[in-house]
Amino acid sequence: MVELQIKNMVCPRCVMAVENLLIDQHIPFEKVVLGKVFIKEKPTKDAMASLEEGLVKMGFEILQDKDVKKIEKIKTILRQLLQNDDVPPGFSMSEHIKSLLNEDYSKLSHLFSSMEGVTIEKFFISLKIDKVKEWLFYEEISLSEISYKLDYSSVQHLSSQFKKITGMTPSEYKKMIKKSPGGWR
Repeated sequence: MVELQIKNMVCPRCVMAVENLLIDQHIPFEKVVLGKVFIKEKPTKDAMASLEEGLVKMGFEILQDKDVKKIEKIKTILRQLLQNDDVPPGFSMSEHIKSLLNEDYSKLSHLFSSMEGVTIEKFFISLKIDKVKEWLFYEEISLSEISYKLDYSSVQHLSSQFKKITGMTPSEYKKMIKKSPGGWR
């Protein structure tokens, strides 16, 4: 079995898109998960080139460099955590990443910062704020529930972080999306 790491797979629709591409290209695969494809046997060079071309057209990319793969693993770990909609109380991002990758967190953090131009913590905060925007858009849960689900110490902490990232408070954001006919980002 061949494992390919795929950059920019961020949601279940991405997984479905990659599965459909593999099916269309008659490449037998075991499974597709966020950031990874498990192909049953090594594809020919032509099949691999065709797969890469198809992935690029959809906004994905096969990762080759081991450091780039580590960065994508970190991103995938954090995205998967937020896809489950809850950050466990008392969550330690550094311990979580360290335990899943079995590597020194400070080295991973330095590598991430040097390659991405932002710390892992700031990347995770931006993912959390995107999740807040999603929940505010759909108005399914209150801001205090959002604060609890994302393990913020308080609604005020969430609100100040939201304002720092977006330039507006959560309530200003809600007003803006109600006025805007099209989108939440």
